[in-house]
Amino acid sequence: MDKNEMREVIAKRAAKELHDGDVVNLGIGIPTLIPNYLPEGITVTLQSENGAMGMGATPEEGKEDKNLINAGGGYITLNPGASTFDSATSFAIIRGGHVNVSLLGALQVDEKGNLANWIIPGKMAPGMGGAMDLVVGAKRVILAMEHTQKGSPKILKKCNLPLTAAGQVNMIITEMGVMEITPEGIVLTEIHPEFTVEQVQAATEATLIISPNLKSMID
Repeated sequence: MDKNEMREVIAKRAAKELHDGDVVNLGIGIPTLIPNYLPEGITVTLQSENGAMGMGATPEEGKEDKNLINAGGGYITLNPGASTFDSATSFAIIRGGHVNVSLLGALQVDEKGNLANWIIPGKMAPGMGGAMDLVVGAKRVILAMEHTQKGSPKILKKCNLPLTAAGQVNMIITEMGVMEITPEGIVLTEIHPEFTVEQVQAATEATLIISPNLKSMID
């Protein structure tokens, strides 16, 4: 599975977690692909913390509008009825608990639901941005990310990078499987058929709890 295939698998599966009527914030990277895979009949309102409500799918190459970008600087489209506003209003929406789902990437996540996704000490970083507010303010937090970074686990027993937020992650979706954060630990509920449970565990530092109802993450 190459990188593009992995990103597609993750984005397609993450899109299935969204429900009709949800207000959803998408982080940079893989989450920005999710609007391209929304199930038929599902209408969600996509919010961007730089001040947009009602984003559409990624524009086709050559049809980008330089005035329409998301918080990560990527080009967006706006659906009919969309609105734009200042970032203070945008964060009032987030902090007021009006975002149903926040979908983010991660540098690290651990078995307690702690998230580190903004800085590696000693390296340049643009700053945390709205990540702290999005993780704490949203009703549900889902990570859509590659399972490892250059072969090293990203799902750990305990994060060792500076945290974005503690104990806020609900679900992790990678190219290898779907995992839920529970008080008992990380439960593997779905697995990609290209991998075995042993391979998923070998790529994960945290000890996984294998659901007795483990199923394929691919239809």
